Amino acid sequence: MSQQVTTYDPDQSQMSLMEHLIELRGRLMWVCGALVISTVIAVFFYSPLVAFVTSTARDMGIRLQILNPLDSVSIILRVSFTAGTALSLPVIIYHIIAFMAPGLFPNERRGLLLTLPAILVLFAVGASFAFFVLLPVAVRFFSTIFTGVFEQDWAADRYLNFVTRLVFWIGVAFEMPLVVAVLARLGLVSGPALLKVWRQAFVVIAIVAAAITPTVDPVNMAIVMVPLIILFFGSVGLAYLLYKPREIRDFSDEAPPKA
Repeated sequence: MSQQVTTYDPDQSQMSLMEHLIELRGRLMWVCGALVISTVIAVFFYSPLVAFVTSTARDMGIRLQILNPLDSVSIILRVSFTAGTALSLPVIIYHIIAFMAPGLFPNERRGLLLTLPAILVLFAVGASFAFFVLLPVAVRFFSTIFTGVFEQDWAADRYLNFVTRLVFWIGVAFEMPLVVAVLARLGLVSGPALLKVWRQAFVVIAIVAAAITPTVDPVNMAIVMVPLIILFFGSVGLAYLLYKPREIRDFSDEAPPKA
């Protein structure tokens, strides 16, 4: 955490490759440090965190079992790391934005920094949607399969793996409209260009859904794919509304033009 990070200067000129690498290393160290500190803090609250994450299954009468002596440790680490990542998200996003800022015009830098609160809000909305809407539907569906044939006792580590993946990555996916809106405003993507690749986008969404879910059964994947597809077309609509052709930068000047 002692690594120096290059001071942000709105009138900063072009940086050399080595300066970019030093800047990247410093910001990565800050990000890693924030992750470690947030995860350690979350470890002290692992009991209420685990109780909260497993509440949906317990409310539906499903008993979660620990089948391996080491599962308790892996459960604590998994839940704490997920909570720590969510806590450190403001630091992570800030350093990503700050690293990109020197390559943008001054007005673009200000606009990008102003998106930080929206990024946090969208992540919270996405995570809440996944936990309070998608998760109960998924748990209710899976708990009704083989009713009367098998007892609904699930492995705790696999259930938590499913929940943490679903909640975290759906939260990240809800950033898609904001990311596309910013890129469209910067003139990097447009609505027609995105609409042309909708087939490829469906393939990418299917791959992402398979990565998020611990199984690749069609029902589980569909639960994740449907909101992602809706978000994609919502992002296309935003790109149509907000697209602005990017100004041509004149590199003959020492600094980017003022807003």
